[in-house]
Amino acid sequence: MSASDLLQVALFLILLLVLSPPLGRFMAWLFEKPADRLERRFLRLIGAGDGSSMSWRTYTAAMLLFNLLGIVVVYLVQRTQAILPLNPAGMAAVPHDLAFNTAVSFVTNTNWQAYGGESTMSYFTQMVALSVQNFCSAATGIAIVVALIRGFAARTSGLIGNFWSDLWRATCWILLPLSLVMALVLVSQGVVQTFAPYAAV
Repeated sequence: MSASDLLQVALFLILLLVLSPPLGRFMAWLFEKPADRLERRFLRLIGAGDGSSMSWRTYTAAMLLFNLLGIVVVYLVQRTQAILPLNPAGMAAVPHDLAFNTAVSFVTNTNWQAYGGESTMSYFTQMVALSVQNFCSAATGIAIVVALIRGFAARTSGLIGNFWSDLWRATCWILLPLSLVMALVLVSQGVVQTFAPYAAV
């Protein structure tokens, strides 16, 4: 490793050490606070009731149902991308085995890619299926860790929170703000996204 590489690793570790305590305190507050009006509306909209705490079995069932739905949606978007919008390159449907592999991979947050994104996936597929799953799978992971911590803290009650509430909070209060900041950093560095057809270079 070069000196520049070592400096970059050191700066990254220092940044993690500096940000961990305030982010940890914020997350502890976030996942323990009562539901706000917007969250209660979201829970009612999806039929999750008032956000009351679930047993580990109910929490697990909700998580599995959400991720199964994610697999189905990502698979179907890939298989129908030829007729969906934002496909200026006219890409064909993704083969069924690759579509299934990709759907499972992105829903489980492994993001293993056995394809070239620009030569296989349309803009629509990359934005609506894959990018959304980057959020959903990360939010699911955060929710599961929070539930595990609650389970250790309250072993006798058997209640570990509400999956749908945890998913909402992880997405709206952690992942979306971080992605907004990172998007501004990327834009400031000249990274662009366009819906125009691919440019031949």
